[in-house]
Amino acid sequence: MTHLTDVPLTFDLVRGVAELEPTARGGVRLHRLPAAARAQTPDPQLAMAEAQPAGVRVAFRTDAGRVELDVVPTKRVYRGAPPRPDGVHELVVDGEVVARATVPDGDTVVVDLATGASERRRGEATTLRFDLPEGHHDVELWLPHDEETELLGLRCDAAVAPPRVRTTWLHHGSSISHGSNAASPTTTWPALAAGLGGVDLVNLGLGGSALLDPFVARTLRDTPADVISLKLGLNVVNTDLMRLRAFVPAVHGFLDTVREGHPTTPLLVVTPLHCAIHEETPGPAAFDPESMASGVLQFRAVGDPADVSAGRLTLQVVRRVLTEVVAQRAATDDRLFLLDGLALYGAQDAEEQPLPDGLHPDAATHRRIGERFAAAVFGPGGAFAPD
Repeated sequence: MTHLTDVPLTFDLVRGVAELEPTARGGVRLHRLPAAARAQTPDPQLAMAEAQPAGVRVAFRTDAGRVELDVVPTKRVYRGAPPRPDGVHELVVDGEVVARATVPDGDTVVVDLATGASERRRGEATTLRFDLPEGHHDVELWLPHDEETELLGLRCDAAVAPPRVRTTWLHHGSSISHGSNAASPTTTWPALAAGLGGVDLVNLGLGGSALLDPFVARTLRDTPADVISLKLGLNVVNTDLMRLRAFVPAVHGFLDTVREGHPTTPLLVVTPLHCAIHEETPGPAAFDPESMASGVLQFRAVGDPADVSAGRLTLQVVRRVLTEVVAQRAATDDRLFLLDGLALYGAQDAEEQPLPDGLHPDAATHRRIGERFAAAVFGPGGAFAPD
């Protein structure tokens, strides 16, 4: 029988997290926002999003032939909505996905969409077992991007060393950056772009929660990074959170805070992708009750376009404002850049590959966005191209 040795789950190996919180089971709960940031809002949406390990992986170098990982996922069941697929775990060896696994068991949170009330039910742990090819390899165990996962233990049949040091790309954005509707953790558009760019990803994409919160800006400020990108605007529109008067100084303040910790780091602002429901119609976005009745979840915008003149935001307004803000600041900040989100996914793309639920891209569109971002940003002449 192969002898396996326990490997401590430390920051050296668990990449892409801000905090490893000890749990009653003896494992660690993963957080992409630190406790100080989480303490500054009671929002359950943000609490759910930051605990889902988008971009998080257990990474190491080893000669091992067998690795085991004990996990407890948290399944979310939304009453009245179609069931969600199980999260995907992926084994990446020397940059190539060689195995995938899902975990049907675990804790469950049942959410009532009408009231927001939720009920948590305790489940059991599962051990994932993977065989590795012979030889010395760079190994990554990517965790489900859309399923909270508690790690209980890691075991290997040979010694492990921390992964190689590479350029760190820190990215912040909405649910699209988080990976909503992507097929797996390595096929979210940021993960795809990171692979093509040859960089290590720290993904602070927060589903429904890219809202220019000061505590998120401070987290970005305090997170080590070689290059940083901020995809801003969609959630501000689809939550109907701000008016134009508040949005402009909020963007400036967010950038000011990030710059406090990264005064000369290449910093890229990405404007929103095309989203037909919010191009000319303000938020909020809401579930379409007719689609829910048919079992196919769709979103619609319920704001009034006539209110744009009074300061309500649409994606077209947001793109214009972000372009103006970056142009103003770039006059004294030559490491600040802008990328038009429509170059990643525009109106023509929406005709060819429409957003299935009106807000989020499917797996094929994640790939298109990731490839275009990598070419535009990491490629020759791009904001993050090697000097």
